Amino acid sequence: MNIALALEIVVAGVVLGVAVWTIVARDNYAAVVGFVAYGLLLALIWVRLDAVDVALTEAAISGGLGGVLLLGAAARLRAAEMAAVERPGIGVHLGAVVLSAGVAVALAAGVLFLPDPAPSLAPAAAANAAATSFGNPVTNVLMAFRAMDTLLEKVVLLLALVGVWSLASDSVWGGRPGPRHWADPRGVLAFLARLLPPVGAVVGIYLLWTGANHPGGAFQGGTILAAMWLLVIMAGLTDMPPARSRRMRLVLIAGPAVFLAVGLGGLWLGEGFLSYPVAYAKPLIVAIEIAMTLTIAATLGLLLAGAPEREA
Repeated sequence: MNIALALEIVVAGVVLGVAVWTIVARDNYAAVVGFVAYGLLLALIWVRLDAVDVALTEAAISGGLGGVLLLGAAARLRAAEMAAVERPGIGVHLGAVVLSAGVAVALAAGVLFLPDPAPSLAPAAAANAAATSFGNPVTNVLMAFRAMDTLLEKVVLLLALVGVWSLASDSVWGGRPGPRHWADPRGVLAFLARLLPPVGAVVGIYLLWTGANHPGGAFQGGTILAAMWLLVIMAGLTDMPPARSRRMRLVLIAGPAVFLAVGLGGLWLGEGFLSYPVAYAKPLIVAIEIAMTLTIAATLGLLLAGAPEREA
């Protein structure tokens, strides 16, 4: 047994232990912390498997966006949790364990009993990768071979924001999401909010641009930009835009709108919906990625801010 294999076994054991802890934890806050740690450990495993794109997304969702949203939900539910009298009995817990174990066994059986060789579209995707002029196979698959799925994923993200906004009361509908943040203008947070955003913006743009040939892309770049935007807001240097802001709404629909426009253009210039003309495939996909980066950054930031709570 070499050092690499020993390290992999240790990481797998830690991931399994954190997963069990997340399930059995009685306190919501402890369960959320375990979930965040679980997501970050999974990101390390994806890096070990050379799936850096997946690792970046896992860290952004499980360790970032999902963790913060769950922490906020746990904080809001703390009072209700303390007042709750009824708690799930042993039967509910055993049922959940049996159901989870059954799903795990079914997934394992599905993987172990795959035909040899396993069915795969990877050879066909690799053979036609040159059509988009992108060196990153993940970008090729997401933007060319699974373009419809990628478009619908972005639409679902936008619908999630609409769902969050719908939780606002009628009196503040269209107002500013979340509370107004204040911080010491000479404090550490304000200093970081002035220092880090320019660097973060460069990193976000770099991740967008390098996604053509290396791990990265619109989602990873948009996540970095959203984090820098939220840092400035948390430091009190600016405020969240109101939900009724026309400019903000244009940014929110820019990505899906450009994606859809290019897809409809394929009916005219290409062979069908979301088919790119070979001569213009790369610039069209880059234009979609730029628009999607702005939309993702704005959507993630507004999702974390929550429903409108104040007048515009």
